[in-house]
Amino acid sequence: MRTDALDYHLPDELIATQAAEPRDSARLLLVRRDTQTVEHHRVRDLPTLGLFKPGDLMLVNQTRVLPAQLTGVRQSTGGRVTGLFVNADSGREWRVMLESRGTLKPGETIRLVSEHHDAEPADIELVESLGNGEWRAQLRADEDTAAVLNRLGRTPLPPYIRKQRKKLGQGEITASDQDRYNTIYAQSLGSVAAPTAGLHFTPGLLDALSACGVQRAAVDLHVGLGTFAPVRSEQLEGHDMHRESYSVPRATLDAIATARGSGNKLIIIGTTTVRALESLPDDALTPDAYPDGITSGTSLFIRPDAGFAFRYTDHLMTNFHLPQSTLLALVASLPGIGLDRLMAIYQEAVDQRYRFYSYGDAMLIV
Repeated sequence: MRTDALDYHLPDELIATQAAEPRDSARLLLVRRDTQTVEHHRVRDLPTLGLFKPGDLMLVNQTRVLPAQLTGVRQSTGGRVTGLFVNADSGREWRVMLESRGTLKPGETIRLVSEHHDAEPADIELVESLGNGEWRAQLRADEDTAAVLNRLGRTPLPPYIRKQRKKLGQGEITASDQDRYNTIYAQSLGSVAAPTAGLHFTPGLLDALSACGVQRAAVDLHVGLGTFAPVRSEQLEGHDMHRESYSVPRATLDAIATARGSGNKLIIIGTTTVRALESLPDDALTPDAYPDGITSGTSLFIRPDAGFAFRYTDHLMTNFHLPQSTLLALVASLPGIGLDRLMAIYQEAVDQRYRFYSYGDAMLIV
């Protein structure tokens, strides 16, 4: 399948630079597969739409976003470096994405600094270039990774938000982003991008859904660098999917088994939650098969031309995704959607002036 089949035109002014406030005031495009119709609502309307019944199970990704955006100075030249912490292969061995006007070289030291001048800097030494701006580096500091990032890092907003903010004369990253670019139920620190469908929930909305009998359970999938990246190959099957770590607790597996056993639906919040659940082994719900739950990694790439059989995704709530992205391919793969219909739905969203991408509005497919 050609990658450009996932392309569409989006006016720049529809790229959301600020999140809706309050969170659940975001618009919601409801897609009904049984009637082939769409409706326009607000996220806060979810408990009143008659979509869910008592015992239905909502599954969320409770990962928390790291303050992974970095600024540094090359100690050899004094040149400025910008970057993104990707992960730590061990306590002090980092993988980072770096940009610099000059050519970076193995062995040189980058001093990480903060926009707050009173913050103590920390050094990383470049060990090995991994290609495409990615490096293996060694942290040279007395503190651990979390302490260094908390002191020197900033919220890793996607480049398209920062670019659009700069175009509009806004601050590229603000202090409020660290809260707003996390879900209210975020717990386990480890992502470099947010599971954005979950950004729309408020405590009041969760309480209202609970009062309707909707249960809730969580997975962890630490969102990696490649999640929101466009596909570079001409054919989808030529794309090398990134690998992300995920964990599904035993309590969540049991909750899924209970919902399935009683004929209830699973309401999946976000494509990262889809990838975690659809990556589970076939015997995941077998009692006592995994007494401590499942922790693994996934490079699952769900695309329309592969005939993927969804096992857990009954309903999907998701944001509007980048053209030619793996996330767009995943949504197009859902039964009753398909690529042509998804492109028509996206055109409807453009025509109705929905706000797109990470801080944008939402779509619910039922």
